[in-house]
Amino acid sequence: MTPRTQRRHATFTDSEAQLQILQRGIAELITDGELRAKLARQKPLLVKAGFDPTAPDLHLGHTVLLRKLRQFQDLGHKVVFLIGDATALVGDPSGQTQTRPLLTRAQVAANAKTYVAQVARVLDTHRHFRLRYNSEWFLPAATGRGRPFDFARIADLLARGSVERLLERDEFTQRRKAGKGIRMVELFYPLMQGYDSVQLKADIELGGTDQKFNLLVGRDLQRAYGQEPQVVMTLPLLIGTDGVKKMSKSLGNHIALTDSATEMFGKLMSIPDAVMERYATLLTDVSWEALKSLHPKAAKVAIAQAIVGQYHGAVEAARQTAEFDRVFRKGQLPTDIPTVQIRGGATPVSLNHLFDEAREVFANHLNIKSRSELRRLVAQRGLRINGEVVASVEACQLRPGATSTLQAGPRRFLRVLCEPATSFCA
Repeated sequence: MTPRTQRRHATFTDSEAQLQILQRGIAELITDGELRAKLARQKPLLVKAGFDPTAPDLHLGHTVLLRKLRQFQDLGHKVVFLIGDATALVGDPSGQTQTRPLLTRAQVAANAKTYVAQVARVLDTHRHFRLRYNSEWFLPAATGRGRPFDFARIADLLARGSVERLLERDEFTQRRKAGKGIRMVELFYPLMQGYDSVQLKADIELGGTDQKFNLLVGRDLQRAYGQEPQVVMTLPLLIGTDGVKKMSKSLGNHIALTDSATEMFGKLMSIPDAVMERYATLLTDVSWEALKSLHPKAAKVAIAQAIVGQYHGAVEAARQTAEFDRVFRKGQLPTDIPTVQIRGGATPVSLNHLFDEAREVFANHLNIKSRSELRRLVAQRGLRINGEVVASVEACQLRPGATSTLQAGPRRFLRVLCEPATSFCA
């Protein structure tokens, strides 16, 4: 059942039905009684989730929160997608074993530009939706928004926080034991995030389980400013494609919203069986009960098809399912292999020369960005030409007139036309 369908069965007068929908997939609710009381008022609630633009692309890990926001939205509540363009300058210490590198305003602004278009793939930006930036109250002089955040207000905010409380967080405790530093500005971060909730008068704030400390500071600050504390709803962190660590672009285990349908489907089919339930529960409306009796590969296909369908449409998802079956079960080549043409002249073309001539194509379609990466892939026996494993970079050449198909790993293909017939690899 999709969120749109569920909306017909849940109204403001039916708080229990809303709770049943909203509690699916969450990790912790603080508190259940407070949420019931807020829903019982039969008025739209303001639900907030903040995203710091520390990188330009959102990934499926971010959509765990976005999908929960969409559920609130479909139930008639007001959602605020808060871009933390001010907090991104400080750096969230949550889950960090060392201090984050500081970003410039230019870097943050460039990253934030892509966010609105990406969130529109999950949220309805024309209904019960508000886009806000916390620079409105933290950096008004630089942005032209809001009133000045002067020293008196900063002092007032600091006076409402406790150093002992801030130092309680696990990350800081671990760093102190390891002899690693804690910057003063990192102590300020939870207060900044909490003050966002004060400014927005949030009824509910969503966050990953690693955000619990910051979300609770928001409750404390709302009380200190005479507001009713927000309900805190945490959601599990999505494990990356490696099946070990949380999804992160910096770790290279992410699936970006901007990935092509082919790339997204292929990455989803590569996830370990152990994380399938979490992907089904957090990223789809498909019941895990209906999937767990299937063969793991069939269940994975259903999950991949559901997710790709959300971002690329049902027709494209069905096409990717058929294409994956053709390539990986039947061992055939993909139907839409990208092609690059190289002028070879009268002598064979070396693999290094081919890479130098088509560096951008190699990066985009084979995910090989340097000669060292090419050499590493060959050493790992991960590069094939016309179905044969390339044994060494030096011994592999393409003769003039050859048409060759390169395959890097299980999913990446590139066809090379080498003017004026076959490739040979020793």
